[in-house]
Amino acid sequence: MSVATRREALLDQETTHFAPVDWLMLAGVALTWGASFLFIDIGLEHFAPTLVAFGRIAFGALTLGAFPAARRPVPRSEWPLIAAMGVTWMAIPFVCFAVAQQWIDSSLAAMINAATPLFVAVVAAGAVRQLPTRFQVTGLIVGFSGVVAISLPSVGSGSNALGIGLVLLAACLYGFAFNIAAPLQRRHGALPVIWRAQLVAVVLVLPAAVVGATQSSFGWDSLLAAVALGSLGTGLAFFWFTTLIGRVGSTRGSVAIYLVPVVAILLGALLLDETVHLAAVLGTALVLAGAYITSRPRPG
Repeated sequence: MSVATRREALLDQETTHFAPVDWLMLAGVALTWGASFLFIDIGLEHFAPTLVAFGRIAFGALTLGAFPAARRPVPRSEWPLIAAMGVTWMAIPFVCFAVAQQWIDSSLAAMINAATPLFVAVVAAGAVRQLPTRFQVTGLIVGFSGVVAISLPSVGSGSNALGIGLVLLAACLYGFAFNIAAPLQRRHGALPVIWRAQLVAVVLVLPAAVVGATQSSFGWDSLLAAVALGSLGTGLAFFWFTTLIGRVGSTRGSVAIYLVPVVAILLGALLLDETVHLAAVLGTALVLAGAYITSRPRPG
């Protein structure tokens, strides 16, 4: 696809308002991904980080593989892009999150992850040579300011710098993955693309998971958390999100990431006794405002 054609497709996506189904998918993604950080924490109670990451991908692949549409053929020429998506969206980031949450709170991991739309916008702009609109730039800045406001108290309390760096690396890789996923989804549908990317990630993470299994113990709570993490967060939510960015574009669709910390903060406070600071409440308001502004359509 030429640069001009990609630009035309991007502009067409960004001049339409979110339909009700788009908002439903966005909400479903935010809820399930927000809960994923809680499930990771529970999984780490008994399982090594690489085993948590592997279980997440494997149960996600099993869930999507149950849908006949996931097994629709995809041209062999698309496999390099699908493999790249498996690496940048699943294999490396999922290990990063699991390792990072040994040292940092689940809510903080979700807050830092909310920087993803910034990386998505930068990669998208470079790919199609089309700068974000003023509305999108404003929304991204407002939303990221909210992320900073949420994160500062936790950073100030001495959260591990390596853990924060790993989550930032994952968010950066997501910037590439989401832009790879959008055109693939438009050409072949979400299920075939996501399922094959998960299969690639399963193969890549398996050796590390085998080593991790020798360092793990069994616990039903951790196993059930891994099942939920995979089936919901890496199965259904990935299908919804890939469909969403195929419909509205990678930059606008990625605002779902801004809503994830809201869910993670609430679950962390209610179930993990994590502290919620006033700055986090104010930052959450900025996050919601940034998500709304960024989701506005590009003027026709």
